[in-house]
Amino acid sequence: MTPELLDSVLLQTDFHDLPLHASGKVRDVYRVGDQQLLFVATDRISAFDVIMPNGIPRKGEVLTQISHFWFEKFATLVPNHLLADANEPLNIPALAGLPAAQLTDLHRRSMLVKKAKPLAIECIVRGYLSGSGWKEYKKTQTVCGIKLPAELTESAELPEPIFTPSTKAEAGHDENIAFDEAVKIVGKEIAAKARDLSLKIYQAARDYARQRGIIIADTKFEFGLHDGQLLLIDEVLTPDSSRFWPADQYAPGRGQPSFDKQFVRDHLETLDWNKTPPGPQLPTDVVNKTSAKYLEAYEKLTGKQL
Repeated sequence: MTPELLDSVLLQTDFHDLPLHASGKVRDVYRVGDQQLLFVATDRISAFDVIMPNGIPRKGEVLTQISHFWFEKFATLVPNHLLADANEPLNIPALAGLPAAQLTDLHRRSMLVKKAKPLAIECIVRGYLSGSGWKEYKKTQTVCGIKLPAELTESAELPEPIFTPSTKAEAGHDENIAFDEAVKIVGKEIAAKARDLSLKIYQAARDYARQRGIIIADTKFEFGLHDGQLLLIDEVLTPDSSRFWPADQYAPGRGQPSFDKQFVRDHLETLDWNKTPPGPQLPTDVVNKTSAKYLEAYEKLTGKQL
């Protein structure tokens, strides 16, 4: 990790004294001993499952700090994997040699967490009819096998939130599954507990965010097992894991503006690109507008500037 990357966008990380545990589209995860992990949110951005060559300034900070906000807000509602709060130093001996400025930047986009075994399902809650749920509803009037009222429109609020789990695909897209299928994968007790917690967290977050001018249309939670305890892990209720809509622009019957990658996706749809790697370079105005949306989401939710 170089100083110039931290001053602009962070696309890659490399800590020679920490073994890499996993690397995803956005996060790099390092092992800290046998029981801890360091999650580092980069500024990488993906669309249509392709990582773009340039990133979004401060995106990793936003994702990390929003997750910290929700983890702390719901700490009494559900146990989570955090080992340090957002204001505590990382205190990892293997990183002690980094310059102070790099440690400060790294801290803002990192989480030190308990090492948990992730469940083999994604825990998705939908409060509004959008995305793949809307596509399925138009064909069958169901979402993940759940029968819904007739004549709902795109982006309509559902009578009550629904739990619609999905598989975790090693490659390609996750697949929506019925709850019975989730039970087969993780067991009846774990599936029921993950469902109940997901609905409880979503409803509390939805009500809070609405007061802040944001509609959380749907979201994806990750849970993991640590010493037999089910923990809320990974990122929580961020613009990457959720569909955030500005409440003052909400109108059912159409797609909604959002606080996530909308500018990126809209731009890519105008290009002669086959949606396979490598992704095209994003223009400066698209990058800046996207960065501003991520920051706006943080500020609206927390009432603070990052």
